[in-house]
Amino acid sequence: MTLSLVVLLPFLGAIAAPLFAQAGRTAIAIASSVPALLALATLFPMWSTLAEGGAIVQTLEWLPQLGINFSFRLDGLSLMFALLILLIGLLIILYARYYLKPSENIGKFYAMLLCFMGSMLGIVLSSNLLLMMVFWELTSLTSFLLISFWNHKQDARRGARMALAITGGGGLALLAGILLIGRIVGSFELDVVLAAGDQIKAHALYPYALTLVLLGAFTKSAQFPFHFWLPHAMQAPTPVSAYLHSATMVKAGIFLMARLYPALAGTEQWFFMVSFTGMATLLIGAYVALFKHDLKGLLAYSTVSHLGLITLLLGMGTKLAAVAALFHIINHAIFKASLFMAAGIIDHETGSRDMRQINGLWHFMPHTATLAMVAAASMAGVPLLNGFLSKEMFFAEALSLNLPGIWAWVPPIVATLAGIFAVAYSARFIHDVFFNGAPRNLPIYPPHEPPRYMKIPVEILVVACILVGVFPAFSVGPLLQAAASATLGGEVPDYGLAVFHGFNLPLMMSLAAFVGGLLMYSQRHKLFEFHARFREIDEKAVFEAVVSWVVERARSLTALLENGSLQRYATLLVLSAVVVALAPLWGMTLIGSDGLTPIDWPTAIGAAILIFCTFATVYIRRERLTSLIMLSVVGLFVSLTFARLSAPDLAMTQISVEVVTIVLLMLALFYLPSWTPSEDSKARHVRDLTLAGVAGLGMAAVTLAMLTSPFSSISDYFIENSKPGGGGTNVVNVILVDFRGFDTLGEITVLAIAALGIYAMLRNRELQAPSTDGQGHPWAFDAHPTMLKQMSRPLLPLALMVSAYIFLRGHNLPGGGFIAGLITAIALLIQYIASGNHWTQARVNLRYHNVLALGLFFATVAGAASLMFDYPFLTSTFTYLTWPVVGKFEVASALVFDLGVYLTVVGATLLALVSLGKLTPTGRPMSRTEARQES
Repeated sequence: MTLSLVVLLPFLGAIAAPLFAQAGRTAIAIASSVPALLALATLFPMWSTLAEGGAIVQTLEWLPQLGINFSFRLDGLSLMFALLILLIGLLIILYARYYLKPSENIGKFYAMLLCFMGSMLGIVLSSNLLLMMVFWELTSLTSFLLISFWNHKQDARRGARMALAITGGGGLALLAGILLIGRIVGSFELDVVLAAGDQIKAHALYPYALTLVLLGAFTKSAQFPFHFWLPHAMQAPTPVSAYLHSATMVKAGIFLMARLYPALAGTEQWFFMVSFTGMATLLIGAYVALFKHDLKGLLAYSTVSHLGLITLLLGMGTKLAAVAALFHIINHAIFKASLFMAAGIIDHETGSRDMRQINGLWHFMPHTATLAMVAAASMAGVPLLNGFLSKEMFFAEALSLNLPGIWAWVPPIVATLAGIFAVAYSARFIHDVFFNGAPRNLPIYPPHEPPRYMKIPVEILVVACILVGVFPAFSVGPLLQAAASATLGGEVPDYGLAVFHGFNLPLMMSLAAFVGGLLMYSQRHKLFEFHARFREIDEKAVFEAVVSWVVERARSLTALLENGSLQRYATLLVLSAVVVALAPLWGMTLIGSDGLTPIDWPTAIGAAILIFCTFATVYIRRERLTSLIMLSVVGLFVSLTFARLSAPDLAMTQISVEVVTIVLLMLALFYLPSWTPSEDSKARHVRDLTLAGVAGLGMAAVTLAMLTSPFSSISDYFIENSKPGGGGTNVVNVILVDFRGFDTLGEITVLAIAALGIYAMLRNRELQAPSTDGQGHPWAFDAHPTMLKQMSRPLLPLALMVSAYIFLRGHNLPGGGFIAGLITAIALLIQYIASGNHWTQARVNLRYHNVLALGLFFATVAGAASLMFDYPFLTSTFTYLTWPVVGKFEVASALVFDLGVYLTVVGATLLALVSLGKLTPTGRPMSRTEARQES
């Protein structure tokens, strides 16, 4: 699984690199570059396979029944993006070492940068769409952290929130689209999806799947009308802008369209949605870029425009247009990353990005100016630079579209107009920044060249602009060929990567764009006056207004539903369940052909007691302690019912849970009056009785229909396979730790989260219990009676021994980690109740957070260990050993998983209950004297 190692290396680096922060900025920069270098070294031997048009797919099964596997794929397209991510990432690491101030948290910065690098590699190398979706969301989260790195700035926080909201919303749409594709194809594996292009496009769900996938791609790649988040993300440090917003993150949506090109492209819906969106983005970004005074703002909108250009090429639907799109992806990443870094140098050395201030920098920073001007010329499409070549291919494809009538003129006109604007804003970048008089009111004056090594990344990228522009076939030809083959499904049309293709119409369009752009820039003052007549839309204000409106509507709906009344919540919950269940169950046959099991007298008596206590609990609900006693009887008889119906595991679990629940409620009641005044009206009584009656009768009808209808059970399968497949005779426990182990892992994770939530809510909170009960009787002054202490302490080792016995026998007899964990928790909890927090904690020195973490660790490791042997996640194994004295003994890997369940249950239960027990700081209620003094 070398490809998984390529993805994993940056994440490991994110953990290790901050450890070098104390050694200095150079040390942490070197440490941060090691994962990228190792990843490149890992990819290098695979080039020979990819150069021949092949692909390397490595799969490790995880949850094959759900279509979720650790599948990674390396072909020409993913290699092209991986090289951009790793090579430009290395340059950004070096650049950031000199850009960031010594006082900034550089360890945090490099850790987040490496996490983002790993997330992007995960996107481009994933061969499973659901796995790719995980990394897709990780890029949104890590980019949010990087954009808001300067979180002391309000604009940075707002820009990060905007980016997360837009790309996160698009991610939800993409997830829905991927699920639809999986439904159509029957698999989420990329090989299967790409081979099923005709099937997908012929399916009735194709329009919906395509729309949802494109929403995800458009939001990520800042396409109109979602383009506005990208310029506002420029409040991030320049290394972030140079990496995320020119070479990597904004290219993720482009990559997705290229990746799924064989499966989704080639239809009218694809053509109209993708090409028209790209066309609108191309023109809007190019127009707005010309009028931006902020240097990074100009580059941001030019990035939007070029992303629109690539999207337009992919939307055209021709093979040569797709090749041109891939070529421009490479070229744009090279010249735009260098331009962003040059802009960062200018900001670093002048203290400003306002082009109305930073004029005439050629005299102060000639080296930086030369580098920036070459990169800007490439962005404008000047010959002998890489941007010129892909622009020529774009013009040629715009001319080759066979659209009907006047529509045939639209693509060439749009392409030429976008080229004119590109030359104009590039000329403004060059002239206004490096010439056009002298600097005005610079915060740092006089500006000077940056440190020598800070310019090296820019120099490397500028040399790449020239190298690709002069020797395209030699420099990027093989890589582009491999990427095109992977994108188009193998067959690549003939195309030429020559500097000069003769005097043809695309060259004339380039000349017209160049001359037109210079003329446009020469008339910039008139254009600025014209632009000033229109009210500029503040996207940030609009976004904040929309967010505020949504928040207000949410608050109104919340106020309508939530009034602090638990009774209302229960009413709405039961009513919703009744309404949802009514439609599918209407017309159900109440009594089937099978008869009911005869009722014997012990069962009837137990049922009568259960029913009586249930009604008594409701009837005397205001007398809380008495009602709680009745409720405990209900729980006891439910446990007896399980035992009567031959479900000893459920009976043991129920009785253990019942004890823990009663203790929890007793602790809660300690802070409440023992009697509650009546506040119910007759109308509410009628409502509640009606709703309870409908729900109860409905459940009774469903139960009756199920018990009297013939059905086929899956229990036979588990009974037959429990011993040979799971190594245990206790079917229930084998199901929990083997057959349905993933469900159990999810359940204990939720349990741990709930316990941590309770702890967080009650941490550092103090409540003073009332000094008397509801009848005015004072509490006993001795909070921990001697008899209770003397009885409970000897019981602890006995209870722990029983817990260990129940745990070890769980695979073959009723028991297991969950029940054993509850028994252990009850045994320790009794010590807290009998002897108090201070006495118990002095002897049971456990941090239940650590117990929780250890339990989840054991459960996860037990599941992941099977991956090392090429088995799906949570596959268990077992064997038999003969031990002295004990004899033949079963050893199962599921025991480790069960140990994780045990520790999680112990940690979660005690963390929650002990936190609740600590609400009274003194460990006992106030005496009457203390209460009077307090009042």
